[in-house]
Amino acid sequence: MSVVELQPIQDEPALLQKEKKLLIVADFHIGIETELQENGLHIPSQTRLMQERLITLIETYNISDLIILGDVKHNIPTSTIQERSDVKLFLDTIKTHTTLHILPGNHDGNISRLLSEDITLHPSDGFVFEGIGLSHGHRWPTEDVMQCNQIVVAHTHPTIMLTDRLGYRTFEPCWLRAFCNQKKLHAKYPKSRNPLAFVVPAFNPLCGGIAVNKDPILGPFNSILDIQNALVYLLDGTALGKVCDIK
Repeated sequence: MSVVELQPIQDEPALLQKEKKLLIVADFHIGIETELQENGLHIPSQTRLMQERLITLIETYNISDLIILGDVKHNIPTSTIQERSDVKLFLDTIKTHTTLHILPGNHDGNISRLLSEDITLHPSDGFVFEGIGLSHGHRWPTEDVMQCNQIVVAHTHPTIMLTDRLGYRTFEPCWLRAFCNQKKLHAKYPKSRNPLAFVVPAFNPLCGGIAVNKDPILGPFNSILDIQNALVYLLDGTALGKVCDIK
């Protein structure tokens, strides 16, 4: 199987396959502002801003296929009327610019009710597109996904915790490039080639995330990915080295 080159877009949490005109993004969590408001944080909706950013990327790179890798919406198990309206309008707007694929995440219960017929809804345990294995990350993916040379995983909202000389901590969204622990991988997926995994940051800046040099990643991939030896890249492209070396 040939390997297609996946490239993060500088300063955006978006993964590009230029030749195939494919864009992969994840974790919009439309409606998260409601939860923040209940906790005393009054923040304007980010939906319109995310929509504009995404359309700019689609037009800049002439994208033919857009894959949203889960957690389009936020509130579970139910959604507010406003959230449902925002999600539907967001998706209906985006689909006018490109072919849209949705892989539902753990926050996307009943999202099928919000999709028009020309938006493709894929199984929640992942699928393969142009030779790339795709998984939100909250479920074990299929055998087909894990037999790809490259896989893309969301769900964790990876960040890196940076500490200065005075002990002040900052958390920056980041990309991870990781391989699996061979023994653990083949115990679950005997036919897997040990794919290169890209763990993608959240598109919504309000999501927060997991500091991967402090805490384990979320979901079953924590059991098989060798996160300590994963390479870390900031959104601006800065390479920070391995997770295990960033204190």
